[in-house]
Amino acid sequence: MTFYLDIAHPGQPANRFELPAGVYTVGRGEACKIRLRHADISERHALLFLRENGVMIEDLRSSNGTMINGVALQEPTPVKEDDVIGIGPCLLRVSRVGAPEAAAENEAPPAPSPLPTAAGRDSSPNCPRTPRGGVPTSPCPPPTSPGSAFDVTPPASPAPDPMLTIMRGIKNQIHGELIQRLDLKRMTASRIGTEELQQKARATIQEIIAEVRRKQKLPGGIDPQRLGKEIYDEAMRLGPLEDFLDDESITEIMVNGPNQVYVEREGRLELTGQTFMDDDSVLSVIERIVAPIGRRIDESQPYVDARLPDGSRVNAIIAPLSLIGPCVTIRKFAKQALTSEKLIELGTWTRNAAEFLRLCVMMRKNMVVAGGTGSGKTTLLNVLSSFIPSTDRILTIEDAAELRLVQPHVIRLEARPPNIEGRGAITIRDLMRNSLRMRPDRIIVGECRGGEALDMLQAMNTGHDGSLTTVHANSPRDVISRLETMVLMSGMELPSRAIREQIASAIDVVVHESRMSDGSRKVVCISEVVGLEGQQIVMQDIFEFVQTGLDQRGKVMGGFVPTGAVPTFYENLKSRGLHIDPAVFDPARQGGDA
Repeated sequence: MTFYLDIAHPGQPANRFELPAGVYTVGRGEACKIRLRHADISERHALLFLRENGVMIEDLRSSNGTMINGVALQEPTPVKEDDVIGIGPCLLRVSRVGAPEAAAENEAPPAPSPLPTAAGRDSSPNCPRTPRGGVPTSPCPPPTSPGSAFDVTPPASPAPDPMLTIMRGIKNQIHGELIQRLDLKRMTASRIGTEELQQKARATIQEIIAEVRRKQKLPGGIDPQRLGKEIYDEAMRLGPLEDFLDDESITEIMVNGPNQVYVEREGRLELTGQTFMDDDSVLSVIERIVAPIGRRIDESQPYVDARLPDGSRVNAIIAPLSLIGPCVTIRKFAKQALTSEKLIELGTWTRNAAEFLRLCVMMRKNMVVAGGTGSGKTTLLNVLSSFIPSTDRILTIEDAAELRLVQPHVIRLEARPPNIEGRGAITIRDLMRNSLRMRPDRIIVGECRGGEALDMLQAMNTGHDGSLTTVHANSPRDVISRLETMVLMSGMELPSRAIREQIASAIDVVVHESRMSDGSRKVVCISEVVGLEGQQIVMQDIFEFVQTGLDQRGKVMGGFVPTGAVPTFYENLKSRGLHIDPAVFDPARQGGDA
């Protein structure tokens, strides 16, 4: 289905564009599909829906309003072919391709000012026809004033359900009424309890919906209870994300601007049908996340790392860095903390590998968990930390606190970003230095990504055995080069050999985890750092995952097997009162599964 869009500006002839069905944002902003450059038109003024079953327009809370035949819009409204749409000083008319051309020449219906009679297509041979689905480069005739130029761009995505549009208009109105009645900002600023504020909001929303129903202004097909829940979530909680946060099958939530939300389920990305009302709705959700933990996001600091109360990791980035609107990425934590047994069930590792790593923790071996983004490093670090005896004093250092340790004696430290003046930042490295004065038995650093790696190595080499950290790396060998690079980032002019000596002396075991092609996470290698020979650090793989193929459902097939190498500290197990069957390290006695 294709449509004609006629646009007229006072004192100029009309321009006609041929457009495919879709959703068009109208306004003077650069991101608008139909751009009307005039000071009386808002950045995002209105939404125009061109569909096979009809045309609809919705005002986006513009400063001067949107008119149809001289009457201001109060809600999403259908548009007939003889209706004239008024947006600022501009007049628009929509007709279907194939409609009689004479219709464009008929007298326009009542409107703030009549659509110019030149609204029909210019018959001049110099007026090119816009290619179907293309961007019109020369509207006919071209406008003469730079302040009234028109830009029209076809939509990049299919049009949404009209019921969603109506729903959004109703939610906007009820949400505005809720703010007026409750004065949420004033009530939040006062010392009213969170629970009392939430109860007042729920009650007020139900009152407003009841009034709308009594006046018979609630369209059929809209569930009042679901409408109330969605409005409450957007006003008081995290809006459309609440259902995803409650769904335990979802592990990650990705908001790409207000109109696109993806989730990760069972390792696969899925596009959901959920959307936000506008950019401001996404921004308000971000503010609710970052404000309670003392973080901020604005034009001077347009990105932030934060966390939810349950420890889920949050990253947000906004304009001017994000060109598609505010983006939010939430990596969820399971409501039930994963255990070693659960990882065995999921196939992340095997019982023998888990027992070996448990003994490494008990023997106070310094360990690094490595892997790519989203490979499960933090989850594995949580499980490894659960092996630490409850008698130890544990100190955790993180950018955004995510670790959930079960021991009774845990001190949690979290870095602090700079304030609005760019001062007052407390980095991981600052906390690392301070932690050495706090008498820790174990130091756990959420992630080493900079100069703090040097301080971490120094701590491991000065009596703080049994420390744990994570590093982004593609293989156990790559961990070494990554650590070297991060030590150089500390600003210390150290020779390469000195750095490698520090690494070889400090790190005992490297556990490498990977996200497989089917979305599953697996420990693919457990390596021991043996020592330094010449200029090279010597490592030996103890266990490795050998992939044999994919099954009919695309699931990764393979086994976690020993390589035959025995860790150099095996003989020390007895002196610590620990034991592991030497057959664990023998490939011939494993049957392909360690």
